[in-house]
Amino acid sequence: MTSTAIESAVHRVINDMHVNLGQDLTIDDMARTAMFSKFHFTRVFRDVTGTSPGRFLSALRLQEAKRLLVDTKSSVADISSQVGYSSVGTFSSRFKSCVGVSPSMYRELGGYAPSIDTDPAGKDVTTRSTLRGKIVFPEDRDPGYCFLGLFPTPVPQGQPTRCSVLDGPGSFELRDIPAGTWYLLVHSVPYSYEHLPSGTGDKDTVSVGRYGPVTAHADTLLLPAEVTLRPMEALEPPVLMALLDLRMNALERKAV
Repeated sequence: MTSTAIESAVHRVINDMHVNLGQDLTIDDMARTAMFSKFHFTRVFRDVTGTSPGRFLSALRLQEAKRLLVDTKSSVADISSQVGYSSVGTFSSRFKSCVGVSPSMYRELGGYAPSIDTDPAGKDVTTRSTLRGKIVFPEDRDPGYCFLGLFPTPVPQGQPTRCSVLDGPGSFELRDIPAGTWYLLVHSVPYSYEHLPSGTGDKDTVSVGRYGPVTAHADTLLLPAEVTLRPMEALEPPVLMALLDLRMNALERKAV
């Protein structure tokens, strides 16, 4: 089977996920939609998207919950039900662990985070690894502020181990990286689009990039990373964590 046919099958499944976010979709259901065996489907889906079908579906549900919290006045309980959770407690716990704040706080903040804390598990640094590199925008992409986060999985959720915000494309440096295997995930929207909270926006606006996996050992000298950003595609998991509120940076930039 060609790579185009495989991607087309995965697209069908993701479209079905979007349509049925509130339903109990099983791996068997998804495999039938893709017209693959269950085991072949799970492997193919991970190869194409970088994560499992279950994690991808969970990410889509939480992304929709983020939209509903900001764009509607529906209660947290109603939203949890709309995106497929039978328990509002389970939904709230999952939302906070992935987005970084509770659903009610996310709504209160308008979809932004006033600050981003790194994972407490990474604060006891016994290594001194540093990742340096460069963020590159193709000529057809409009530059903007760049959020960089180092995560244990290819899905940008929860607290990053290390993170930084650049004023635009260019060089970066992430210091004191703990031992482990990490993924560098980059997210950007053009200047003047800072009002789009937490990675929302259409694929022609949002630029993303990924580098890794990167394995850090004690006092490892990591190779430089060059990340060329591209439009966000339907095959990529959404950005779940609440991103830093950069609107003040934008106002300061205009005042200069």
